[in-house]
Amino acid sequence: MNLTPNEIVEYLDKYVISQKDAKKTIALALRTRYRRMQLSQELQDEIMPKNILMIGSTGVGKTEISRRLAKMMKVPFIKVEASKYTEVGFVGRDVESMIRDLVISSIAIVKQEKKEQNKEKIENYVLNKIVEKLLPALPDAASESKKDDYQRLLSAMEEKVISGEMDERIIELQFDKVNLEFNDTNLPPEMAKVQESFSKIFETMNKEDTKKEVTVKDAKSILKVEASHKLLDMTNINNEALKRAEDGGIIFLDEIDKIAISAKSQGRNDPSKEGVQRDLLPIVEGSSVTTKYGVINTDHILFIAAGAFHVTKPSDLIPELQGRFPLRVELESLTEETLYQILTQTQSSLLRQYEALLAVEDVKLIFEDAAIKAIAKLSHRANETTEDIGARRLHTVLERVLEEISFEADAYKEKEFIVTDKLVHDKLDIVVEDDDLSRYIL
Repeated sequence: MNLTPNEIVEYLDKYVISQKDAKKTIALALRTRYRRMQLSQELQDEIMPKNILMIGSTGVGKTEISRRLAKMMKVPFIKVEASKYTEVGFVGRDVESMIRDLVISSIAIVKQEKKEQNKEKIENYVLNKIVEKLLPALPDAASESKKDDYQRLLSAMEEKVISGEMDERIIELQFDKVNLEFNDTNLPPEMAKVQESFSKIFETMNKEDTKKEVTVKDAKSILKVEASHKLLDMTNINNEALKRAEDGGIIFLDEIDKIAISAKSQGRNDPSKEGVQRDLLPIVEGSSVTTKYGVINTDHILFIAAGAFHVTKPSDLIPELQGRFPLRVELESLTEETLYQILTQTQSSLLRQYEALLAVEDVKLIFEDAAIKAIAKLSHRANETTEDIGARRLHTVLERVLEEISFEADAYKEKEFIVTDKLVHDKLDIVVEDDDLSRYIL
């Protein structure tokens, strides 16, 4: 997307409080990608992405920033956990599977765009197929007056189908069996091709059309899938998706600290960790990865790595991998004031979520400002006295405060329920003050 760094930061500000440095660094990295795409091909090949390493405790916004970027951006984006991968020779996912995941994400984006571009054609295909079933065609020998009457009936029937008036009518639909797509990205491309070959063999053995009685409403969904298969050129979609993944793909590599080896451990605790780093290195540096859709070059994929680094340090990663993440950002721990802002200023805050959930039961939930401040204060204190889990503490605390009203919602139907600071303290004070209770409950 053609957004300026300020626009990207403004968007992230709606969902993530504070962490200005992290937002600024990511916004610049994304804008640099856009600038690169405007240059000549020769210069584009020379400019490498500046990969980012985000360092911060759990619950401070690392994953939320990545989640929001995924929604905002029209480029291929995936979030993976480094701890899920193992080096070659160990049982588990190989690191190349993340690139295959990125390609599948890219294909989904391009496919959706092509569907939007061909929306009118797809809708016309669906409409014609359904109307044919509801209003059989006239014989060729029909008179002109009959043909005129038929055209009027046809127009009226089309309007009824579009408006949903015919949704409950049953029609017999004949459609091709949809081919199964095998997208197990953990399989090597050679194995994936063998699997696909088998699926094609079964497809030819079972070629007959399927007849089924369905409602018009269900027929619309079935025929949309059929229309997409017939009207979209999957070869062009796959080629464009590969190109987009190469030039604009972003991989958010979470929990990278889990594959770092502390100097104290001397690597004896888990020999596969350094192996994962070494397998990851050529992917981050730039290499060619074979997927079932074609070969993709990883030179210009942007990697954003993140980790808490409580037990290990960034310097515990192998030097070659450290050098591939030149931009370092340290995220701040959340203060009491920050937790209060998270509850009151974010676009889809937890308070708004609970208000909406209880509104379903016709209960009007109201939070006093003093109560919100008490929730923020007690959450911050729980983070200080037990494990610091950042903003995730708010989920646990709010669930504890609202447990009773949520359970007894039917008793408060069409009434207001005001959450006061007294209620918050009654529910939480004993738990927060008792370290042992706090560890188990909060």
